[in-house]
Amino acid sequence: MKSIAVVSTDQTLNSILSAAVEAYPEDFEATFLDTHAAAIQHLNYELPQLSLLSINDPVIPASDVLRAMREDPWLHSGGIILVYDASVCAPIPAALTRLNVISIIEHHRLDFYIPRLLRILSTNDSILYQRDLHLLLGLNLSGGFVLDNDPFDLTTYSNLIANFLFNAGLLGAEEQERFHVAIMELLINAIEHGNCRITYEEKSAWLATGKDPMELIRRKNDDPEISQRKVYLSYRIRPQESEFVIRDEGEGFDWRSYQTPVGKDGVAESHGRGIFMASHYLGPLVYNDEGNEVSFCMRHHDGGAQAVPELFAHQEELLCSDGEIVFTEGEKSSHLYYIVSGQYEVVVRGRCVSTLTPADIFVGEMSFLLNNRRSATVRAIGHGRLLRVSKEQFINTIKEKPHYGIFLARLVAQRLVRLHQT
Repeated sequence: MKSIAVVSTDQTLNSILSAAVEAYPEDFEATFLDTHAAAIQHLNYELPQLSLLSINDPVIPASDVLRAMREDPWLHSGGIILVYDASVCAPIPAALTRLNVISIIEHHRLDFYIPRLLRILSTNDSILYQRDLHLLLGLNLSGGFVLDNDPFDLTTYSNLIANFLFNAGLLGAEEQERFHVAIMELLINAIEHGNCRITYEEKSAWLATGKDPMELIRRKNDDPEISQRKVYLSYRIRPQESEFVIRDEGEGFDWRSYQTPVGKDGVAESHGRGIFMASHYLGPLVYNDEGNEVSFCMRHHDGGAQAVPELFAHQEELLCSDGEIVFTEGEKSSHLYYIVSGQYEVVVRGRCVSTLTPADIFVGEMSFLLNNRRSATVRAIGHGRLLRVSKEQFINTIKEKPHYGIFLARLVAQRLVRLHQT
């Protein structure tokens, strides 16, 4: 069951969301919050997987709620859905950077897009809940999405993948932004030029009038033959790299002529720029002969890196070199270690039993909490960065922010589940 915190006093929005949730009784449970205090308390202590906020709510300042989430992104790693009224405010507030925004929906499109969004999330939750997924990152994570021929789908799926890679510590903030821009461009190309068959001349004439190119795609979808076409996005995420394949149902295009989108005067052309940008950010793009399928590989950080919780930020930093011992099996436990970057093998009686990455968040927490001696030796694989957290600081952190205790308890419970299953 996925929990949705609905921060809204808008009865129209709340009614639409409530009806949509009823269609998925085994998947979603919504909690409606009608005050700022109730919203902050719920977000801190319940840690919902999804939060829906109304940007224009007359009672609850959405900017204040977003600011609280932004100040502690380590804790608030769930997906965010925003609803706005274009006639009242700009569509994207500046405060949204570095937040796990999944979707931004115009108020007048709620009836159509809220049910559609829940359908997407109900069938693709493995790529959404990053903190729960740290158990899987030592394995190969693979799957695929089938996108409808609509700009809403490509935006939602692009956000899901980019947010996951960032929160799993596989991409840094700048890399996440570049990846998001690049995969958006490729998906737009698949829908716009592949499935919708929008030509150079047609798009040029449309843009010359100052109209939104996404609206041109929606117009094309009035044709039933076009609207039923799909875009297929498959992925395979490994610890060191991710592979993606995007395929549309169009006739393809001459991709060879778009390798260098520069005009005769040396100025980048408005058409073909997306392919050039994607290639610049992602590296080589590999097309099939027809030009309706593209694949690429994205290298991750060396062991990844993740944001540091504010309350741990001033702890002793430990820079590890390849093969360096963090602690040894049998020694007394007095600290736990927050994993900022790198990979660390866990060795028990001379045998490597697991590998930890930033997605695992902590190393050494079990013996630390139980006041036992270390049950394993932990050794760095390559270079890495750890924060050494003392018991005093850990206790003071829980006192200052008790809701951290809930998060950490869930983390330990997940580790125990994994231990039981192996």
